Amino acid sequence: MEKEKIQLANPEGTVIKIEGLYKSFGELEVLKGIDLTVQKGENLAILGKSGSGKSVLIKILAGLLKPDKGNITMLGKQLNQLKPKQLDELRLRMGFSFQNSALYDGMSVYDNLSFPLTMNVKHLSRKQVSDAVEEALDAVGLIDKIKSNPEELSGGQRKRVGIARTLILKPEIMLYDEPTAGLDPVTCAEINALIVNVQQQYKTSSIIITHDLTCAKNTCGRIAMLIDGTFLKVGTFADVFNTNDEQIKKFYSYNFTL
Repeated sequence: MEKEKIQLANPEGTVIKIEGLYKSFGELEVLKGIDLTVQKGENLAILGKSGSGKSVLIKILAGLLKPDKGNITMLGKQLNQLKPKQLDELRLRMGFSFQNSALYDGMSVYDNLSFPLTMNVKHLSRKQVSDAVEEALDAVGLIDKIKSNPEELSGGQRKRVGIARTLILKPEIMLYDEPTAGLDPVTCAEINALIVNVQQQYKTSSIIITHDLTCAKNTCGRIAMLIDGTFLKVGTFADVFNTNDEQIKKFYSYNFTL
């Protein structure tokens, strides 16, 4: 089936712009010339099954992988033109919520949050650091876990602490990698509500990589359907799933009717 023409959002107020992005590993083509924009203050979900290319895309956005071809502009900076120091400076304006939370088990929750702050913002007083940690934990509803170690936390609590750690530097862009993966339905709902709260409280612009339609529907204004390395459709939840495309219909059925 011929790929549907993708309409890009209005470039005014764009914080992320992806143009003609390709990525292969040997003979395996993962991303095949994708285009996408994210607007200031927008939550956008990238949906796709395993192997569709969504995890590769978020690693490219985070600067962890380089594309073979194409351009990414983030907060007015073209990634492929940045020197390592400039890329590090841009990363400080981004928050990356890893699928496994990536917490340091040997550190307390307090130390997990204070570490990136003291490493990147010099000459802060002990009280300034403590206030920032408490603010971030309060934002995710876990101020009572400040002295706990990560192994004492549930999966959902670890996700929350991971998000709090990204908030400590007040990012302008949030990148979420499968934020509800492996969680029970009640905890998934809590994480979804937290993502929306972060958007509203911190005025972030976000890309949420997920295969969870409920997460995408409840947290995002737009959805980009990534199948076999291309965006088949981009729009609201209703726009994307009001389709006769069998690939998209199967994805919907797997999530909601099986």
